[in-house]
Amino acid sequence: MKLKWFYTLSLAVAVLTGLSSCDKDDDKEVTYYEMNDQMGRPGISTVFVDPADKDAFNTTIPTAMGGAFAAKFKTKLLALNAGYTTNLLTQNADQLTGLLATDVLNASTTAPTAYYDGTNLLTGRALGDDVIDISLILIFGGPNAMANPTLTSDNVDGNDKPFLMAFPYMAAPH
Repeated sequence: MKLKWFYTLSLAVAVLTGLSSCDKDDDKEVTYYEMNDQMGRPGISTVFVDPADKDAFNTTIPTAMGGAFAAKFKTKLLALNAGYTTNLLTQNADQLTGLLATDVLNASTTAPTAYYDGTNLLTGRALGDDVIDISLILIFGGPNAMANPTLTSDNVDGNDKPFLMAFPYMAAPH
């Protein structure tokens, strides 16, 4: 189930890559495509972006997202967790929502790939990263990750099939 978003994103990228390289005649016609959906952290945008703001959010460039949406994300965060003070990373509400409002999936060339591994935060995303639990801990867990124990896990401990050790790394289909 956790791979649903990954499969959807992978398919979308593959289709758009294929389509963007096709046109009838390079000398006569050029086809342009534009991005209409942000997918850096789909679970975050699903929770924090109001339906009326979806189109604006999805077409805002990442460098402008924090300024445009952080205040709305903060309002939603405090509605979800009125007792929010800081999280496991010592981020206050402004810091966390500023980070979350910029919908990009970071990639580090110097740190291990991890959504959060206890040390590294948003240095990439490994297939086995439990991004939902990590997000719930940052939103509801408080400074010691224990503030709301019933809200810090979706209780799905891993993928239903093991990931492959070689490319393409995805679990075998059912």
